[in-house]
Amino acid sequence: MSETRKTKAFLLGIVGSFFFAFTFVLNRSMNLGGGYWMYSAILRYLFTLPILLVMLMKGKQYLPVLADIRKQPVRWLIWSTVGFGLFYLPLTAASLFAESWFTCAMWQVTIVCGVLLTPLFGRKIPVKNLSCSCLILVGIFLMQMPYMRAAGGIGDEGASPFGGIGMAFILILIGAFSYPLGNRKTMSFCDEKLTTIQRVFGMTLCSMPFWIVSGVVALIRSGAPTGNQCVQALGVAVFSGVIATVLFFRATDMVRQDARALAAVEATQCGEVIFTLLLGIIVLKDAPPSVEGWSGIGIIVVGMVLTSLVKG
Repeated sequence: MSETRKTKAFLLGIVGSFFFAFTFVLNRSMNLGGGYWMYSAILRYLFTLPILLVMLMKGKQYLPVLADIRKQPVRWLIWSTVGFGLFYLPLTAASLFAESWFTCAMWQVTIVCGVLLTPLFGRKIPVKNLSCSCLILVGIFLMQMPYMRAAGGIGDEGASPFGGIGMAFILILIGAFSYPLGNRKTMSFCDEKLTTIQRVFGMTLCSMPFWIVSGVVALIRSGAPTGNQCVQALGVAVFSGVIATVLFFRATDMVRQDARALAAVEATQCGEVIFTLLLGIIVLKDAPPSVEGWSGIGIIVVGMVLTSLVKG
């Protein structure tokens, strides 16, 4: 494999991480702008569904997905709700309590959660991966230190030990377990019958009952979403749900035969933390990290890189 191809794949991964960062920045922006937090999650998936459908129109690639859903509707509904609904709704709620960079960095705990879920799929916990992932937990702990000392969060103070920040961590932890669990479960019963985009389309479609019920609750509690929130939610769907996903999948596909190059591309996900930090400070005027926060972010990035290299 040529070095040019590897370099191109790596750069595509970096660009993809830039667009992924818009998830955290725009969710925070919608909350600061007065948009109801539930709509930030609901609208993202409502907008993503037709976009994915259009992507699968060529050759009617959506038909195999619909056929498989008809064969096993209960599995699709349950694990799509877990993988998308119980993942993204808590993650969106967490943006109420913390700056965008904090939420993004804390979200990397999903790497640890993914490792801990391994026994549920008949495999042993990979010790090397878990050791690397523990670095991520150390980084998250360091990031929380200033808020622990202050005994409160950035948003509304709740009954959790550390105020809003503690609540944010609980919400992110729910999402961090739900995302890999739903993703792996759907992979297990889909086998290789469907492509990645087909599977994402199926999960998005089957999570719609959850989003519709959530939409009714949001409408009763807050009324209709504002036009500004709809535009920003569309931005999340396009930037993160489509552009970032396609770029990252393309990058990994280009180097799938080279384990080291693939590991390097996977490590580009670290860019989410950096780009979210910069965009949050520049666009949203987020408070920059403290010394402990910077140290925590650095350790999280190192932990993610090492985890990726171990996979390689």
